[in-house]
Amino acid sequence: MPILVMKFGGTSVANIDRIQRAARRVSAEVAKGYDVIVVVSAMSGETNKLVGYVNDTAPLYDAREYDAIVSSGENVTAGLLALRLQEMDVPARSWQGWQVPLQTNSAHGAARIMTIPTENIMRKFAEGMKVAVVAGFQGISPEGRITTLGRGGSDTTAVAFAAAFDAERCDIYTDVDGVYTTDPRICSDARKLDRITFEEMLELASQGAKVLQTRSVELAMRYKVRLRVLSSFEEPSDTSGTLVCDEEEIMESNVVSGIAFSREEAKMTLQGVADKPGIAAAIFGPLADSGVNVDMIVQNISDEGHTDMTFSCPVDQVLRAEKAINDARLRGDYTFDELICDSNVAKISVVGIGMRSHAGVAATMFRALASESVNIKVITTSEIKISVLIDRKYMELAVQALHDAFGLDKKA
Repeated sequence: MPILVMKFGGTSVANIDRIQRAARRVSAEVAKGYDVIVVVSAMSGETNKLVGYVNDTAPLYDAREYDAIVSSGENVTAGLLALRLQEMDVPARSWQGWQVPLQTNSAHGAARIMTIPTENIMRKFAEGMKVAVVAGFQGISPEGRITTLGRGGSDTTAVAFAAAFDAERCDIYTDVDGVYTTDPRICSDARKLDRITFEEMLELASQGAKVLQTRSVELAMRYKVRLRVLSSFEEPSDTSGTLVCDEEEIMESNVVSGIAFSREEAKMTLQGVADKPGIAAAIFGPLADSGVNVDMIVQNISDEGHTDMTFSCPVDQVLRAEKAINDARLRGDYTFDELICDSNVAKISVVGIGMRSHAGVAATMFRALASESVNIKVITTSEIKISVLIDRKYMELAVQALHDAFGLDKKA
C-alpha cells in the first residue's frame, strides 16, 4: 500500500470536535487505499500551559524533566485521535516517539533526529493497522530519555517520517489554506500559490513567513519530500492548498513568488572597529557563543584603519548581544568607539527563483520603496532573495507597495 503522511497542528486538534474533523479526513485517505501515518501536535495552547507549569515549579529546570513534561500534550492528542478512528471502524493505534522509536541526539529541548527505523510500524501495517497516529515533537535519546525537537518540531517530525517511509506526500494541515504571496492580513490582494519550490519556501520561512517551520522545509528539500499545505477548516478539493515541490515540477512562475517580513528586528552598529584580519571572527564568535541569531551583516568602507560593522538580530536578543559585545571588549578581544542599537526596524524580503534568470528585481524593489518615501537602512542579497531593513512604522506600506510592484496578485 502507498503511504501518506498527514500532520495536524494545534489549532487543527484544539478540541474534540476538531479531532473528529481530523479523523474524518484521515478516514477518507484510508478509503482511497493509503496506509496513513498521522503526526499530531498538542491541542492549541497546551504546550504553553505545560511550559508555564515548568517555569513556575523550577525556573532553572532540568532540561530532561522539561522534555518529559512538555511532550505529554502530543501524547494526549495522539491517543484521542486513535480512539476516534477506532470508533469509526478504522484500525488505528497511537505511537509515542520512544515506541517508534524516533531516535535523536541528547540535546534536550532542541534535539536533532538521527534515524527513524520503519520496522515496528511497517509490521503493524502488514498485520492490518491502517493508521499510525504518532505524537509529534518528541523522540528518544541514546540514553533512553524523552527528548523534544524544539517549538514547531511536529512539522519536522512529519517530514522526517515521510522521508523515512518513502511516503507519496506529506500533507500539513493548519489554520491557513496554503502559502500566499504575502500575509493576507497585511495585503488584501495576496494570492494563494498553487505550487512553490523548496528553495523559495525555505527563504520565505527563514525570513518571517510562519506557514511552515524552517527545519521541516530544509528536511523536505534534502530528501525531496513533496509537501502540501492545507486548511483543516475547508473541504478538500483538487485545487486545495499549496504544493511545495522541486523546481522541475513547476512549469512557469512569477519572477518573485512572495514577500516575507519580520517585525521584531533590531539593527546594531559597532562604530570605530579596527579594520584588520580576524576582526569579524572576534565580533561574531562571541555572539554565536551567546546564542544570538545574527542575520544581515554589512561592513562599511575603511577610514584610516577603522570601519563600522552593522548587523541585524531578533529584537528579543538585543540585551544578550550587548552583553556579548561588551564582555568581549572587557576581555580585550577588540575595541570600538560606540555601540548603536536601533530596535524599531523591520526586515522585508522579496523571494523568487526567477531572480536567477531575470535582471532588474533590485531596481524594481528600490523604486517601489522610494515611491513611498521608505528609506532603506541595510541591504543584503542571495541568489533568490533580496532583503532590506526599514523603519518598522513603514512595514505594512512597504509590503503592499512591493506586492503591487511585482504584480503578485496575478498568476504568471
